[in-house]
Amino acid sequence: MQRAHPREPERVHLVSAIVERTDGFLLVASRYPNRREPLWNLPGGRQRYGESLAAALERELGEETGLTLESRTLAYVSESYDRATGTHFTNVAFTVAARGTPVLPREDAHVVDLAWVARDELATRMAVAVVREPLEAYLRDRSSRYFYFDDAGITIEFADPA
Repeated sequence: MQRAHPREPERVHLVSAIVERTDGFLLVASRYPNRREPLWNLPGGRQRYGESLAAALERELGEETGLTLESRTLAYVSESYDRATGTHFTNVAFTVAARGTPVLPREDAHVVDLAWVARDELATRMAVAVVREPLEAYLRDRSSRYFYFDDAGITIEFADPA
């Protein structure tokens, strides 16, 4: 079997926070160097070297929203491959209870907006299937805990190193 990329794929571990309140679900709009428009997503980001998933979740939630993590429960895991770059993404999503009021980070070129979005509006905000579909499936049937996409269908360039 011949591989599309002769080298070992880059592996990127991501964490996502599912924060739900009466106003809906908290989403962040993020800019990427290779995307014209910001993409809406759950708060979260890349795990750093030597950092646990729990620590990455707490850090990313604080950096992107100013919220303080109170508790977390594993929701689901999703995997996808960016065939264009040979990158393997693993995203671990947690339902979280968080303290505080979300605040847009100052002087952050990455996160450019925050919004509480009603459940029935998630599909229109979250344009990227590998992000939207696992969340929707999990919210429909909380027994769905693993999702796999052979092709992410999108390439994301990160402005900063992990």
